[in-house]
Amino acid sequence: MKKNLILDVDTGIDDAFALLFAARHPEINLLGVTCVDGNTNLKQVIINTLKVLDAAGAADIPVAKGATRPLIEEPRYAEYIHGSDGLGDLGTPLSTRALDPRPAVELIRDLIEGTDGPVTLVPLGPLTNIALFLRSYPETAAKLERIVLMGGSASSGNATPAAEFNVWHDPEAAAIVFSSGVPITMYGLDVFMEPRVSAAQAAALIAEGAACSTFAGRLIEHFIKQVGHDVTLGDYGAVATAIKPELSTYEHFKIVVDTSFGPSRGQTLCDRREWKDEEPESTHAKAPLVQVAMKVDVPAMISLWLKTISTKS
Repeated sequence: MKKNLILDVDTGIDDAFALLFAARHPEINLLGVTCVDGNTNLKQVIINTLKVLDAAGAADIPVAKGATRPLIEEPRYAEYIHGSDGLGDLGTPLSTRALDPRPAVELIRDLIEGTDGPVTLVPLGPLTNIALFLRSYPETAAKLERIVLMGGSASSGNATPAAEFNVWHDPEAAAIVFSSGVPITMYGLDVFMEPRVSAAQAAALIAEGAACSTFAGRLIEHFIKQVGHDVTLGDYGAVATAIKPELSTYEHFKIVVDTSFGPSRGQTLCDRREWKDEEPESTHAKAPLVQVAMKVDVPAMISLWLKTISTKS
């Protein structure tokens, strides 16, 4: 049976890897995609998302506009990694398809309420849209099977020494999501960098000549030129985890997001203490348990993506 997914994206290169996979995998029913300010500005995120879905041959999937900025702070982008357009500056033609007229939170609500069977929400960017949805429609949010998010870390950060980019971009939104009580799987920096693809794999995809595989291969090539080595499939891992949880191994932590304005702002504080239950009134004691991916089956995860993207599969 297909898995019902809604993706929330800030489409840069690794979001594109995830979108291509989600739109093409036969076990995924991609109900819709919502866009949020993150890797680049919201207008460009929308442009990029539509381009990726066109490349995947998924013109019928509704795409909605979400938050233009974090809840509190000004946006901070990552164009130095993803290119000035957030998608590798490949010169990909603009899409001619239209956005869904509903705001992101309304599209999420309507898709959950209108779908038979459980729905999993997969946020791949800052959690602004998800926090707004949880606050706007708590009765609908309670119907979610799970949130599988790319974000956070049980160790160190990348935006700062303490904080991962998506959580750091909007810590207040992340705090709302992690404390919501909806079952959460965190696919964070502990595993994010491990599934990687090479220039040879990019060349093989391009050689197939199909729109999807060529687009994916060119993205990989650009990414490799930027960083000088094999590149992570990044956000894709969260989507893979949503449909194939056996590809990861997990630990369970109570997590609190640091929303202070000090050097640890945006850190996902994972409580590892053996004696933590002796503090029943502490902030961590009141936090829900979060399933945290700590290891992944790297060969299986890479193979799954390549097989799905390739026209030879």
